[in-house]
Amino acid sequence: MRIHIATDHAGLDFSTRLQEHLRAAGHDVTDHGPVEYDALDDYPAFCIRAAQAVIADQTAGIEALGVVFGGSGNGEQIAANKVQGIRAALVWNTSTAELAREHNDANVISIGARQHTFDEVTSFIDTFIGTPFSGEERHARRIAQIADFEISGALLPDPRA
Repeated sequence: MRIHIATDHAGLDFSTRLQEHLRAAGHDVTDHGPVEYDALDDYPAFCIRAAQAVIADQTAGIEALGVVFGGSGNGEQIAANKVQGIRAALVWNTSTAELAREHNDANVISIGARQHTFDEVTSFIDTFIGTPFSGEERHARRIAQIADFEISGALLPDPRA
């Protein structure tokens, strides 16, 4: 599988180590983050480029997922989610990593590098990569509703109206 990675300075060490871990597991890794430590760098462009690459690969039929890092993972998730078709999930344990894929068919995982040990991070990512989307109708239906809104602004009727 191709894995697109992006981070800012807060996750640079994790990103470098993670790339080695993922390559050792047989994944094709593309780094979209900074090339050197800069405490004043800005994460949005890095994360958006990684998300765009995930969508481009998936559209081309290439199996791909993304991993974005930052101090908390919050801003990185928000940035990635601005790319049409991306479903980025903030993950803080193996259960949320599994559910992100199983229920939401998330294609990007966001993690706070300052919140976890490297071993925790690798377990979250390995779980995320290894968990398939369940394909259950209720989950597929909800994902389709999100995609419809993203494309056309369409929502289901308001039950209170």
